[in-house]
Amino acid sequence: MVLSALEARQAPVDKRHLAKSLGLRGDARRALTFVLRDLTRDGRIASVSGNRVVLVRAPATRDGLIPIEIVGTDVEDGTLLVKALEWTGPSPLARLTVAAGHPSPPVGARGLGRFEFADGEWRATLARLVEPEPERLVGRLMRAGSGWRLEPTDRRIRTEFVVEDDRLQPSDNGLLVLAEVLVRRRLGLPRVRIVEKIGHFGDPKSASLIAIHAQGIPTEFPPDAVALAARAHPAGTDQREDLRTLPICTIDGADARDFDDAVFAEPDDDPENPGGWRLIVAIADVSWYVRSGDALDICARQRGNSCYFPDRVVPMLPERLSNDLCSLRPDEDRPVLAAHIVVDRDGRKRRHRFTRATIRSAKRFTYEEFQAIADGKRHAPEMLVSRVVQPLFGAYRALAAARTARGALDIDVEERKVELDSHAKVASIRPRVRLDSHRLIEEMMILANVCAAETLERRKLPCVYRVHEPPAADRVEALRETLDGLGLKLSGGTASRPQDFVRILDWAKGQPWHAMVNQLVLRCQSLAVYSTATQGHFGLALPRYAHFTSPIRRYADLLVHRALVTGERLGAGGLPDGDNAADFADAADHISATERRAVAAERDAMARYVAAYLEDHKGSTFPGRVTGVQKFGLFVTLDEIGADGLVPIRTLPHDFYRFDERRHRLVGERNGRIYVLGAAVEVRLNEVDGLTGSLTFDLLDKDGGKPPARGSFRRTGHRKPRRH
Repeated sequence: MVLSALEARQAPVDKRHLAKSLGLRGDARRALTFVLRDLTRDGRIASVSGNRVVLVRAPATRDGLIPIEIVGTDVEDGTLLVKALEWTGPSPLARLTVAAGHPSPPVGARGLGRFEFADGEWRATLARLVEPEPERLVGRLMRAGSGWRLEPTDRRIRTEFVVEDDRLQPSDNGLLVLAEVLVRRRLGLPRVRIVEKIGHFGDPKSASLIAIHAQGIPTEFPPDAVALAARAHPAGTDQREDLRTLPICTIDGADARDFDDAVFAEPDDDPENPGGWRLIVAIADVSWYVRSGDALDICARQRGNSCYFPDRVVPMLPERLSNDLCSLRPDEDRPVLAAHIVVDRDGRKRRHRFTRATIRSAKRFTYEEFQAIADGKRHAPEMLVSRVVQPLFGAYRALAAARTARGALDIDVEERKVELDSHAKVASIRPRVRLDSHRLIEEMMILANVCAAETLERRKLPCVYRVHEPPAADRVEALRETLDGLGLKLSGGTASRPQDFVRILDWAKGQPWHAMVNQLVLRCQSLAVYSTATQGHFGLALPRYAHFTSPIRRYADLLVHRALVTGERLGAGGLPDGDNAADFADAADHISATERRAVAAERDAMARYVAAYLEDHKGSTFPGRVTGVQKFGLFVTLDEIGADGLVPIRTLPHDFYRFDERRHRLVGERNGRIYVLGAAVEVRLNEVDGLTGSLTFDLLDKDGGKPPARGSFRRTGHRKPRRH
């Protein structure tokens, strides 16, 4: 009965809702807990997000085979145990059956197999083993006698490699290459062969090139996709709502090249909604040009998203679309998918609808320009101020009030921008200033994303949602112990509500360790992913959420557009008949991975740009703060430019240091010195490794920075926030 109920559902279900749907009461409800426990133990169901469960299904490819990995042996009879690498929820262990006459594969081997559930346990049959893809890495070539060595750019790889290539020339010394690791020998250094030459180390553009190739990010579009983009022509206005007479505008960064969102606001004239607002969020109609299954769609899905670096953008779509036909440039007709939204004076949504429309952007604002006009620091025509700027800020104040009321997190983590000179060298690294104009666009985009998610859920269409689950209990407990050392109490048991974190962030405002507390809260959070299940967004305190507002640079948004076009019957370009929930589930997993890939590449490139900038500052001293404590040393973040580096434990005054993991500190056994998380310190830049982007500091205050006093948050007299 329980399995049948779960079989009828495509998404995880709350245990309470499951009991209610089965008509269980009293003792029967308590018995359900034991049934679910047994089903979980047997691998028939999986627990997700605490009280939510889902039926475990063995995903099958067209030939019925799924990827498996040998993970161990049964201690009683020696039978090999395997797990599936693609599974709904945690993969149960299965006993492996190997055909007679075939040798047993070693633990760690991967292959393809079939799963079945029989006699109360999962069993797997091995079809064939699969050779792993050769490991690839990026490194710098160095001449070594009569041969060549490769020095990896990944700081985690602490060995050099022998290069097997007799075509290298003396001019290749210092060349950056992508290499493939060969089968390791028992003795000697590991060996590689060169796959691709990237460029020379020391070239200002090498920082982003290393990151791009190390992460395997595609940089060239296939010819058929380029040809399809070249043949594209502007969409007509037939069967589209005409919004060209409205003063819709775009607000973006000064260096933005593609404009995929435009906004408009005006007071609602409905007497039943006094003080309310009518909003339009118009998003480039990329689904009109990129159809499911065509060459553009295939390469967009492969990339998953655009990647942004200080010197370049690796776009998801060819420039003909991303910077031309799909970019909402001023004074040009552009097709959009428009969200028409009505909110009340408190920013609560009353209703919404989607249309396919044509707009003509009235103006392209930068964030700084828009903010200066709103603050009266820059002159603008009266009509522009009264019809565009003032209504948008009026609507923003209502949406901001709604955000505060629902208790959404507002983690203040300072971002920094690398500015390059005409030779692509780092000229400066400065904090990104966050203005109300940034928040205005953010709130309007969040609202449009909510409308998209609600429509998709109501229509029961298969698509991807943006999911941010509550933080794991072990992370919350670790945060609780850290904050306790600062005199803060994280209430709420397992901190299952965003408001529990909001109070901590509010208490930290104006304190010297404000940035550190925000970083700690950020690290505690779960990673946001894409999913076909509407599991809500913890950080935004929203029950449902989907990405809709950036289809030029995110494949998830393009899928949402197609689903909306189908659900709202808005014409061609929607979901094809062959699309189903399984297709979208695969897409959700893939684009979650490509997003992580992009983040890793952007972070690695930033570290190398920072290292290049600091090359000329060796020996300089900087103020900073301890942002990490490990048994091998202290991680310090510089106050001015946000650079992260290591103070090795060997550079601290000679002593035996005990690593107190619970309190995040190093304690000297003889000298009594204590180095603690959050301490303000002064450091000297000792080493800069431009190849790996790593920095090494010497701590000038050998006695350690003073830790924040316990209870100091409350002694400051900072007012406690209201409970929402």
